[in-house]
Amino acid sequence: MTHLLVWLVLFSLPYLLSSGQFQTRPNILVHVWIPLVFYALLFYGNYYFLIEKLFFQDKVALYLVINMIAITLLIFINQEIKDVLSQRFDMFKPPMEGPPKRFFIYRDIVSFIVPIIFAFGFKLSEHWFKTESERKMIENQRLQAELQQLKYQLQPHFFFNSLNNIYSMIEIAPDKAKQTIHTLSKLMRYLFNDADAKLVPLKSEITFMTQYIEIMKLRFSDKTKVSYEFPNLQQEVMIPSLLFISLIENAFKHGVSATTDSEIRFEMKLIDNWLVFTSSNTNFAKDKEDKSGSGIGLNNVKKQLALLFPDKHQLEVVDDPHWFKATLKIQL
Repeated sequence: MTHLLVWLVLFSLPYLLSSGQFQTRPNILVHVWIPLVFYALLFYGNYYFLIEKLFFQDKVALYLVINMIAITLLIFINQEIKDVLSQRFDMFKPPMEGPPKRFFIYRDIVSFIVPIIFAFGFKLSEHWFKTESERKMIENQRLQAELQQLKYQLQPHFFFNSLNNIYSMIEIAPDKAKQTIHTLSKLMRYLFNDADAKLVPLKSEITFMTQYIEIMKLRFSDKTKVSYEFPNLQQEVMIPSLLFISLIENAFKHGVSATTDSEIRFEMKLIDNWLVFTSSNTNFAKDKEDKSGSGIGLNNVKKQLALLFPDKHQLEVVDDPHWFKATLKIQL
């Protein structure tokens, strides 16, 4: 439709601008409309066939030769038609002392090259946008696959941590162990079903986090104080699943000591269009031989944020010998 409008303007504008002048139609026919037909042939011949089949297929020499032949042939045909119609309509001819004939040939060569340049520019832009769109689609698929891999990496790690907690309670608190297994089954159902969705309600994610924290609390003695404060949401907020669990795991991994009083705090707030999650804990560095966590922690969080919220997140970490604090801000 756009092409049709452009050509309609090109064909009608000379006639509208020269309305009322003597011999308007014959002159426009000879000097404008017929050349425009040839320009259209060159444009669409290049746009739909030559550029795609030859130039983009590394047949540049053949592409140039065919265009040179086409330009030469069309200039000759145009000149012959112009001579015939000039005689037919008895049109005014320039005096003999006017510009030499080769001047008009050079002018025609330049004018016939112009539609080829336009065709090349349009096709090159179209080709670039298509290539860029395909590249973004492939990149998005790669990012989604990488993000899914991170989730699958987290699931067995979370499951084994929870089993360790339950195992430690079986002898000392069998009733609590049974209840924890029931809660764990809900969490695993969320992991394997709901968490596969691209976005989940923040309410569901908060429920998951709360249940997980409660499971972890059962493992520790009164020397470990665990507290959390999550918002009571009034509006529906959608976020990627399992976004905060690595920070929570990281707090339990490094914030608990068997002999020293420990404290772990979690807090989430909605401030304007920012979701702010804070994880704080006493800092007990692990021994080099302690391989718990299999390396999943802050690196997992950073990878997810880079994939899901490029340029729309802030992760601030305060790590001193006695206290660790991670604050994650996400622009919704």
